[in-house]
Amino acid sequence: MPFYTKLGKIPHKRHTTFKKEEGGYHYEQLFGTEGFSGTASLMYHVHRPTMIKKVGETIDLTPKAALEKSVTSQMLNGFKVNPEADYLESRKIVMFNNDLNIALSAPEDSTEDYFYKNADSDEMIFVHEGTGTLKTMLGNIPFGPGDYLIVPRGIIYQIHFDGKDNRLFIVESFSPMYTPKRYRNKFGQLMEHSPFCERDFRAPSELETHDEKGEFLMKIKKQNALHHVTYASHPFDVVGWDGYNFPYAFNIKDFEPITGRVHMPPPIHQTFEAHNFVICSFVPRLYDYHPEAVPAPYNHSNIDSDELLYYVDGDFMSRNHVEKGFISLHPMGIPHGPHPGAMEKSIGKKETGETAVMVDTFKPLQLTQAALDICDPDYAYSWLED
Repeated sequence: MPFYTKLGKIPHKRHTTFKKEEGGYHYEQLFGTEGFSGTASLMYHVHRPTMIKKVGETIDLTPKAALEKSVTSQMLNGFKVNPEADYLESRKIVMFNNDLNIALSAPEDSTEDYFYKNADSDEMIFVHEGTGTLKTMLGNIPFGPGDYLIVPRGIIYQIHFDGKDNRLFIVESFSPMYTPKRYRNKFGQLMEHSPFCERDFRAPSELETHDEKGEFLMKIKKQNALHHVTYASHPFDVVGWDGYNFPYAFNIKDFEPITGRVHMPPPIHQTFEAHNFVICSFVPRLYDYHPEAVPAPYNHSNIDSDELLYYVDGDFMSRNHVEKGFISLHPMGIPHGPHPGAMEKSIGKKETGETAVMVDTFKPLQLTQAALDICDPDYAYSWLED
């Protein structure tokens, strides 16, 4: 999120000496993107952040397509993904293309014996169920249900849960993930017509500085492989930082819906954008107020995009038999719309209480076996009238 933030102790000028009180120097690190032209932060370490003691095993995580080419609509029951203790092992990729991976996760335990860095992707971790703290080298962010946790590529983190009942919906983006350009002015500030503003975003608020040497295992994802690297100093040894590149949280309940006299198209729900895909937030809102308005979405053809909807909460007016954690996928090239009777039942209704996260991709999504294991084989026929 491009706005300036700082935390902890930093020197007056960048790239100058920053002495420790007990003697010696702090070690500066530029944490930047897109070479030296993208968003960046400067951080200051107690120890050199480059001290590697051991390079261990590499595990291939490349997703495999079980359904590569299809125009069949799908409905997945995401809560059928079984809980697993380990955070990384619990992440099951269900769909992917060359721009992103989409995963479901039900981790039971916190990541306490290793640190994680995704060097491939920006991560959007949507917290469906569970509370805890995202601990990073730039500070801590408490989280709860409905939070989007945006973790830029390269951020070192641990995720600590308060309990064992956790459900996450995760998007790994191979390009930087930002707020929509049309909501920002030429300086990057969110404008008045945006459905959210900077005060809705929660940057790291507590900086834990660990002055420790030893052996610290870091699991690094790069080129769809998980590398095990042991460092000689604690990754969270930053005493201060400033800049524009940092993790943050945004709760879906803080998205202010845009409404109109007649049904508004999905782009009004857009929350984030990346190369070749967008993420949208559907939240409780007033329905259209034209006297003849049809609140249900009209039938439409996704000629150039796949449309994925992750159902979070509420009564989903346009779909029959939908529960929390379900995922619908309507592929490009075919029309879709409300189930039989949904359009008629929506007429005259004043508001909706539904909450959902939508991902629209401009390249086809491929399904993994993990997706096929939890899908409804009859969903494609659910528009047939009795």
